[in-house]
Amino acid sequence: MTMELRLLRYFVAVAEELNFTRAAHRLHIAQPPLSRQIRQLEELIGVQLFVRDRRRVTLTISGKVLLREARIVLNQFQYAVDLTRRSRKAEPRIVRVGIAHGLGERVHPVLAAHYRRFPRVDVQCQDVFSTFQNEALRALRIDVGFLRPPVDTAHLQSRPLFEERFMALLPKTSRLAKYKKVRIKQLSNETLLLHKRDVSSGVYDKVVDLYREAGVAPRVVHTRTGPWEEAGTMLVGSGKGIYVGVGAVLSHPVFGSEVTSVLLSEPGATIAVHVAWRKDEKSKLIFDFVDSVQEVFPS
Repeated sequence: MTMELRLLRYFVAVAEELNFTRAAHRLHIAQPPLSRQIRQLEELIGVQLFVRDRRRVTLTISGKVLLREARIVLNQFQYAVDLTRRSRKAEPRIVRVGIAHGLGERVHPVLAAHYRRFPRVDVQCQDVFSTFQNEALRALRIDVGFLRPPVDTAHLQSRPLFEERFMALLPKTSRLAKYKKVRIKQLSNETLLLHKRDVSSGVYDKVVDLYREAGVAPRVVHTRTGPWEEAGTMLVGSGKGIYVGVGAVLSHPVFGSEVTSVLLSEPGATIAVHVAWRKDEKSKLIFDFVDSVQEVFPS
């Protein structure tokens, strides 16, 4: 394709100049190679394009047809090149951010700080469960993630930002609902609702560890929903059981008129929230965003 476009350019120059010497000068090549290229083009398409004699060069009928079409092809090709280059220059400056459930309130100051520094950068946020963010980062579906452990340290760089304290989501009719803090042992008679582990395996495992460390073997019911959804909080409100978890979704449940949250008082009832990005990241856009995270959450 590159060779054929070059031959078309050579042909158009000769057809417009009707003089091989002037055309060669216009193309910044020697005349003999130009003559060979025109013969090659004629052989390639199987027609004679020029009538040559010692005094002049004229176009054949086929040559006139090719000149008209060649100009269209070359102009369209140049238009495509220019359009592509302009689109690259106008390419949106985008950072795609994954946010685990219940972290939006804490992460929002980062977005505000980054917008102040880089108002032309489009930060696109999406809800992504913590466990799924590892794969989303590796697969280039997001660029930065705010998530709870585990973090795929083999492929991702991360740093902890802050810790969240676990709390119990209880029906307001519970005798424990009036307390500001409760211990796991006080929840021993409550059915423990557990969402699917692959949604946030770090939180799931920590809840199980907290019960084990407290010496409590709860009656467990696995659910297809969680406390971040209205269906999950309705389970609690209707007395089906309680959730133990973290995040603003427990502090401000969507079915809040029937449920309440109470902090756990165990010293180890916390989990770290991390920011993560790819280890092989090269984009300055991404590192600028990580710097904004550092500004809001200094070490």
